[in-house]
Amino acid sequence: MKTPELRTMLNKVPEVTVYFWIIKILCTTVGETAADFLNTNLNLGLSGTTLIMGILLIVTLFFQFMSDKYKPSIYWLAVVLISIFGTLITDNLVDNFGVALQTTTIIFAVALAIIFSAWYIYEKTLSIHTIYTVRRESFYWLAVLFTFALGTAAGDLTAESFGLGYGVSVILFGILIAIIYAAYKKLHLNSVFAFWAAYILTRPLGASFGDYLSQAKDNGGLGLGTTTTSLIFLAAILGTVVYIARTRKDVQNVV
Repeated sequence: MKTPELRTMLNKVPEVTVYFWIIKILCTTVGETAADFLNTNLNLGLSGTTLIMGILLIVTLFFQFMSDKYKPSIYWLAVVLISIFGTLITDNLVDNFGVALQTTTIIFAVALAIIFSAWYIYEKTLSIHTIYTVRRESFYWLAVLFTFALGTAAGDLTAESFGLGYGVSVILFGILIAIIYAAYKKLHLNSVFAFWAAYILTRPLGASFGDYLSQAKDNGGLGLGTTTTSLIFLAAILGTVVYIARTRKDVQNVV
């Protein structure tokens, strides 16, 4: 049996602390605004942006998989890139192929359910506290990718197709996350289920928040623009990652 120290060293993801959720939400916001910035402001187009982000993501995941332990800089760079790439998958389906947001939401929900099912069948757990094999890490990053794609579709669905607007969507998904947290704390909701449910919902929360900050006032936003919004949140991510890398507050002590 592996010693606790060895298992901690080999685990490839951070401890779920308040810092984890802060950076996760910041990443989801950047995923929305950065994708729009690259696509529109830099005139790369959806196809060009998707290609570039896909290559950067593959390179980053290569180093993530090659690492023998959790490294904050590599891990969170991968999350930022996968957030952008997941947004672009949804945007390509909707804008380039004309797939309705209702359909993309259902497709990604089914795909995510299949990934979780296969993960559980092979590993008998969906816990992120034991990501120390290549297969488990592969399932983990596939799940993360499709949570971002699903969250983008669901966020756009509520804000645009259902006409709720970005501000109301932020409140809606915030309430849903609060309900899950309350159920976990008060009703002893399964911790693994609670984690992944909250993880999925933080994506549309962040996406709606990013749109609310960046979109023009005529479109229901605050008009900060994608450039300003992306820079603000990237700086916040960098500062938080540097802090946890120095303090090691997100390193798991038990698995």
